[in-house]
Amino acid sequence: MPKLKMAFIFILTYLCFLAPVHQAQLPNASISDLSLKNMDFAMNLYRRISSYHDKNIFFSPLSISTSFTTLLMASDGVTHEEILKGLNLEQLEADDQPELIPKLFKLLHENITQNGSLKLDQGMALFMRQHFEVKKTFEDQMKTFFDADIKAVDFADIERTISFINEYIKDKTEGKVTEMISNLNDAIQLLLVNTIFFQGTWQMPFNPNLTQSAPFYIDNYNIVQVPMMFKEDKFYTMQDVPLGARVLKLPYQEGISMLVLLPNKGTDYTVIDEEISGQKFLNWIKKLQKIKLEVNMPKFKMEQSYSLHKILPDIGMTSIFSVSANLTRLSKDGGLKVSEVLHKAVIEVDETGTTAAAATTVGIIPYSLPRTFTVNRPFFFFIYHEDTNCLLFMGRVIDPTKN
Repeated sequence: MPKLKMAFIFILTYLCFLAPVHQAQLPNASISDLSLKNMDFAMNLYRRISSYHDKNIFFSPLSISTSFTTLLMASDGVTHEEILKGLNLEQLEADDQPELIPKLFKLLHENITQNGSLKLDQGMALFMRQHFEVKKTFEDQMKTFFDADIKAVDFADIERTISFINEYIKDKTEGKVTEMISNLNDAIQLLLVNTIFFQGTWQMPFNPNLTQSAPFYIDNYNIVQVPMMFKEDKFYTMQDVPLGARVLKLPYQEGISMLVLLPNKGTDYTVIDEEISGQKFLNWIKKLQKIKLEVNMPKFKMEQSYSLHKILPDIGMTSIFSVSANLTRLSKDGGLKVSEVLHKAVIEVDETGTTAAAATTVGIIPYSLPRTFTVNRPFFFFIYHEDTNCLLFMGRVIDPTKN
């Protein structure tokens, strides 16, 4: 069994998500369109998180956008428009097909998991106060598009409820995400939880016997020693000359890959922060070429938590967290708003794999590429599904020794 773990959790804490959908013909919008839109949402969100600090970052764009799609179904009016715009999905909404976006998410999930052959578990659950009335249409759509569990809980018994929800999350992430919630406001009526868990084995594992301690240059003044994995083989790589960075693809089994973006020596990663986009990502993938390469890659583990209700207003989602929230497609009960959105992500990268839980054209001359790819300074990484280019996780590693 691979030791690598990647788990993701997303929690909408007070009142939360998703709403209306019916059968309809898909127009020209495809899951590839959805993947590209989700990618740009991911980059925008990354930039917002990045603007708060210069530390490690790790999150699941797919988990976050799936969760907010449920809120899209639950909302109307200005709240609906803000979520649509914040998720970068305006162009995919069709008036005559209110269920189109949730349906695309469902198709995307089916495509990624290949009917179960890939280990990517995504779970959705809605915990609601007893006697709280959810509209039947919304409940049906949660089941149809997200296979969501809807559970009535007694929020008056806070300790028992917290324990029950934490156990649910722990179970859904195979024990990778524990103690997700430590307290709940006693006024809470609804809690939405989205979990995503991925466990991948490298197609070409690193030999643990070749892993040795090596320096990692956080910046000009700070150097840490890290366990550096080594592998010599043929790898797909490319160089983005205008950006000042190199790209390396590390494939897992089952059609998922990690793309490592390594800024050139002397290139400040914060400059690249501003430049990464969905289109650039697709361009990197397109330009990859296979060459013999010596790869040095640090082992690392990360556990990151985000209070998205403090970040998302920066990308225009404000009303859903205020008394003016319009969640009328979720319930007839008025006065509902989303109080908290908690997102937690865990990843571990080692020799066996990962568990986690306008386009610039670039001229590439294969023989001019360096023959070594040494990841010994801050880098970015993206874990994506190759057939759909769907971004499952993305992160930035400034210091691999810090959890």
